[in-house]
Amino acid sequence: MREIEAGEIIEAIARLCHQANYELGEDVMAALEKAEQTEESPLGRAVLRELLENAQIAREGLFPLCQDCGTAVIFLEVGQDSHIVGGELHAVVEEGVRQGYTQGYLRKSMVRQPFSARVNSGDNTPPVLHTDIVPGDQIKVIVMSKGGGAENMSRLAMLKPAQGREGIIETVVTAVDEAGGMPCPPLIIGVGIGGTAEMTMLLAKKSLLRPVGQPSSDPETAELERDILERVNDLGIGPMGLGGRTTALAVHAEVMPAHIASLPLAVNFQCHSTRHRETVL
Repeated sequence: MREIEAGEIIEAIARLCHQANYELGEDVMAALEKAEQTEESPLGRAVLRELLENAQIAREGLFPLCQDCGTAVIFLEVGQDSHIVGGELHAVVEEGVRQGYTQGYLRKSMVRQPFSARVNSGDNTPPVLHTDIVPGDQIKVIVMSKGGGAENMSRLAMLKPAQGREGIIETVVTAVDEAGGMPCPPLIIGVGIGGTAEMTMLLAKKSLLRPVGQPSSDPETAELERDILERVNDLGIGPMGLGGRTTALAVHAEVMPAHIASLPLAVNFQCHSTRHRETVL
């Protein structure tokens, strides 16, 4: 049994909060640069150039990429042969987020009593925590800063099995069309298929952690991703909703088995400021 100090987890989460909010990943930068070269709309190209310039300024000046520094969504893959000492896991994760957002001067967006007083917690806690138990004695920590504009456009659809592949495509494309410019395109579109209502939503969010544009390892799912992306970019919404063919940079789908009576489908949007970082302890 390998012991991992709580302080290591706190430090890692705080650091990842900073990195995620200051530095756009190289995969996202490459996707934006490619889009800027292929975008047909002059206005769309200009917007993409500004997004790239914004990312460069943020990286060099250690400024937040966006004023919305998001909900802190934490994914932990905890090795079954590891043991955390020095603190209770949920409290440790919360402390890491608290330090990351206060020390990094990141906007605090979490409010308590969400349907009444809406009082800001002051430190962007509580985070949203997802934990998986995996083989080994290490802990993988992933921090995602999830902006409200994109998250607000999420969809859950419990399709009839007979709607099948075409029903999935139509539902995702309709969700993008109705969202328009509100989720700040160009998007990465996370799609969850199968499982149950709550599991398919988690699949959609986890799919956003994949390197941008990396296709599914399953050929059938990869083909579905390509077909959805083509249909989405035919909508003409374009960068920041100002027109063009670059409405989405990628579609990432994750699939699991479903009940014979069900075809759960989730859509989770990520804006162009795709912010997540990870480390292994």
